[in-house]
Amino acid sequence: MNARLSLASIILLLALFFAGTALAVKPDEMLPDPALEARARALSEGLRCMVCQNQSIDESDADLARDLRVLVRQRLVAGDTDQQVMDYVVSRYGEFVLLKPRFDLRNALLWGTPVLLLLVGGVFIVLTARSRRSTATNALTTEEQAALDKILGN
Repeated sequence: MNARLSLASIILLLALFFAGTALAVKPDEMLPDPALEARARALSEGLRCMVCQNQSIDESDADLARDLRVLVRQRLVAGDTDQQVMDYVVSRYGEFVLLKPRFDLRNALLWGTPVLLLLVGGVFIVLTARSRRSTATNALTTEEQAALDKILGN
């Protein structure tokens, strides 16, 4: 019984390990030209399904993803370059449609702000620690110690 369970577990793990992502592209969407279809697939892998949000349009079964797949193929058949297709889709749906956003000033600020805040916080902590160290009180003089002893009644 234990050997059967182990074998079943190994088979399940191997099946999960070798399982690829299921593509949602329907046969009626595919282009007859293999080169154009390969370009369409490559572009589709970089476009986010706006409904599923963590899947490419190539993997999603949502109607909007199908519309985007068809749109990409229509633009390719019309003679657009890959960059023109991506620019068109981004202009229509916004940069959120890209699974890997383009690098620009906005994105640099978005990714750089936490690093900048950590650096500013670190500098603040170091400067605060230094100022506390420099304002540390010195030991009492003999006169001050005598006055303190007199107040405390020692």
